[in-house]
Amino acid sequence: MWQWIILLAIIVIFIIVTLVRSLYQRTYLKTLSEEEFRSGYRKAQLIDVREPNEFENGHILGARNIPLTQLKMRKSEIRKDKPIYLYCQNSMRSARAAAALKKMGCKDISMLKGGFKKWSGKVKSTK
Repeated sequence: MWQWIILLAIIVIFIIVTLVRSLYQRTYLKTLSEEEFRSGYRKAQLIDVREPNEFENGHILGARNIPLTQLKMRKSEIRKDKPIYLYCQNSMRSARAAAALKKMGCKDISMLKGGFKKWSGKVKSTK
């Protein structure tokens, strides 16, 4: 019986932490539909946070590749005074990159809802 109560308590705590994190993320990260993303990304820093091999297989025209794994080392390449538009394969890494960028002092951060796999616009491949 006690095991079920403890398990239930852990699940409830996990759900609460996830909700709080999600609500906090909304204060600094805008999730944009493809139309919204397309209308603003040319005036922003368009950053693909996927790994180089993923980027080479295809990326949004005009994007720079700064993988999430290299973000802290390459922070000097990102301007804090310009909007930042992020995308990855499905939005998970973009959200993590946004959290790191917020800690670095960036303020205007947006990400593509659904990530690159939902993108239907122009794509460039370097392979």
